[in-house]
Amino acid sequence: MTEPRWLDEAEDRAWRGFRRMIGLLNLQVYRDLADGSGLSEPDYDVLSTLSETPGQLYRVNRLAERLLWSRSRVSHQVTRMEQRGLVERSGSESDGRGSTVTLTRAGRRALEAAAPGHVESVRTNLIDLLTKQELATLERISRKVVTHLTPGQ
Repeated sequence: MTEPRWLDEAEDRAWRGFRRMIGLLNLQVYRDLADGSGLSEPDYDVLSTLSETPGQLYRVNRLAERLLWSRSRVSHQVTRMEQRGLVERSGSESDGRGSTVTLTRAGRRALEAAAPGHVESVRTNLIDLLTKQELATLERISRKVVTHLTPGQ
């Protein structure tokens, strides 16, 4: 068995700082979202994802893949959102086995109402705190890690 490659002090500080930053940033941005719009983080994730695709629809299994959620989690979230009129679910026209989720007009309106406050929170709590150079570095780091974790995509 090989010896673990323990983190040195600088690596440990970077790792722990990153973890704490992500936790606090997500907490604040989604708290601001809920306070400003009444939408939850999962609501916003589903609505914004649907809004970015042609026809504003996704197959449930593809939506789960895109959001990095289980199919069960997507199904439960979609059910809650259907009850509020934000999305509609229907059988897949192509094969009859799956189902698709479509953004409704009410869902589009909710997203459009929430988006300005959401982007302001992202700006206030991250973007405006960084220089242009720091943002470029963050983008390169993010791309590098995402590429490593999603080979072939």
